[in-house]
Amino acid sequence: MGEVKYVSRVQLERKKGPLRLAIIPAESEPVWFGVHGAIAEHYGVDTAKLEEVHATTLDYVVAAAGG
Repeated sequence: MGEVKYVSRVQLERKKGPLRLAIIPAESEPVWFGVHGAIAEHYGVDTAKLEEVHATTLDYVVAAAGG
């Protein structure tokens, strides 16, 4: 195995329910994660009761893979 070239240092903090705040390298502002639509339904989250709706971590993974 070769030498490690990069280690991602990410901080993740759960705020309330599915709402999470991530500190990600190279981003000047924190990134919010949450649930919406079918993902919220799958986990039994009533989106009408959510104070904020944000993209899911799955949304970010798909966007990264597509890039």
